[in-house]
Amino acid sequence: MANIILTTLNAKYIHAAFGLRYLFANLGNLQTEALILEFDINQKVVDIVERLLEKEPKIIGIGVYIWNVSLSTEVVAMVKQVCPDVIVVIGGPEVSFELEGQRIVDLSDFVITGEGDLEFAKLCRLLASGEKPEQKVIRAPLPDLQRVVLPYDRYDARDVAHRIIYVEASRGCPFTCEFCLSSLDTPVRQFPLQPLLKELQALIDRGVNHFKFVDRTFNLNLGTSKALLEFFLARYRPGMFLHFEMIPDRLPEALREPIRKFPPGTLQFEVGIQTLNEDVSVRIKRRQNLDRIRENFRFLREETGAHIHADLIAGLPGETVESFGKGFDQLLSWHPQEIQVGILKRLRGTPISRHDADWGMVYGNNPPYEILKTMNIQFRTMQRLRRFARFWDLVANSGNFVEATPRLWLGSASAFESFMRWSDWLYLKVERTHGIELNRLFELIFIFLTQHLGQSEVDVAQVLIGDYQRGGRNSPPQFLRAFQPDGTDIRRRSTRVNIPKRQARHLKDSGSRACS
Repeated sequence: MANIILTTLNAKYIHAAFGLRYLFANLGNLQTEALILEFDINQKVVDIVERLLEKEPKIIGIGVYIWNVSLSTEVVAMVKQVCPDVIVVIGGPEVSFELEGQRIVDLSDFVITGEGDLEFAKLCRLLASGEKPEQKVIRAPLPDLQRVVLPYDRYDARDVAHRIIYVEASRGCPFTCEFCLSSLDTPVRQFPLQPLLKELQALIDRGVNHFKFVDRTFNLNLGTSKALLEFFLARYRPGMFLHFEMIPDRLPEALREPIRKFPPGTLQFEVGIQTLNEDVSVRIKRRQNLDRIRENFRFLREETGAHIHADLIAGLPGETVESFGKGFDQLLSWHPQEIQVGILKRLRGTPISRHDADWGMVYGNNPPYEILKTMNIQFRTMQRLRRFARFWDLVANSGNFVEATPRLWLGSASAFESFMRWSDWLYLKVERTHGIELNRLFELIFIFLTQHLGQSEVDVAQVLIGDYQRGGRNSPPQFLRAFQPDGTDIRRRSTRVNIPKRQARHLKDSGSRACS
């Protein structure tokens, strides 16, 4: 039994709910009455409700996000049908702004907006005393991070073995990009460094090798970011993998020096470029120095083994297909291992909506609220961009076609236009964007390169065989076996122990200093 249950629906099992662990860690003496129960969006609502109510809780706290709000609404509705006396408290980004008209808000007893680390415990104590707040909506002030109890001992052995371990050194963002919720989260605040390092050491001692930092601006505070890099460098062991989100135009020598020393495949930097159209950047209040970004990409690709995951957004106000394609080609020329093409979302609370009238911005009414069309990009074209994004992820980002991918635009002036043609062709062939079997995708790439682009069957086959075996796979697909020199299988296994497979496939070879 538990008086307080903390729960959420994760996008996948592998994603541990970081926010729930913060709430639990800061309950103080109420921890003995509390329990964390995590689910994922593939589970049935009735089964989730059964699991929640079998603990006979008095309070259920639910983390609500863009990916789970629809199912979370159903969970709350069913809880209230079955046990109307259970107090439901919701919080999270999806219920921190624009609350009016949200069914989940109407169904719940209380809503905590903003960072609820301390406010949830305060509410639970008040409710336990028999009192209730006068207001349904509780707007949490920004907590003093010196007072927030760190949650890392809430990761259990199962989390350590099977889940992504999220950590953070700071909260907030100094920038005002209008499409992003982080722009509303100011100022940037740092967690005390020494207690954080102590917790990170405890996680390492428990066997954690993969750390995903959720800081929006990891490299903003040079002292902290340098200390963290040096901390992990001193404790490096094979299989260690560190993910950071970084400001693309801020990489001074103080950070370059430790970054150089990490073995290939250890560091992943998520670099938010979003747009390379200067007019659009100004329009959405995004500040970035393109010359510095270009130089920082050069440094990372030529002097380090870091894996670059660069983000680009399609559908921003004023962006055309042509200008987006030009930006895509420019970003590709800087050679990041991955380009994540995202479709613009209108997140609740973000000021991007001020452009709706001027730029004909039309968004979907349901999560994830993606852009459907703009003044410059009509619906059918936006659909093509969606498919482009999915197929780029499937082919280029996956690392399954490292050598074959550039052949899709071989001899062309624009990789974007060439890949768009491939994307259109592929969709006509398979009529879907998901569930394409890997061997079938190899075959379709072979057909397109040889029959539509006129490339040599022998050359293409050798490239595809190399790509297929890059990840340590067994025999290539049947249609490629006739092109093997002696008809035997050559299985090439990655020497990168425990590095995520996707990133390992992008490593050029086991002796390479820089990734490719």
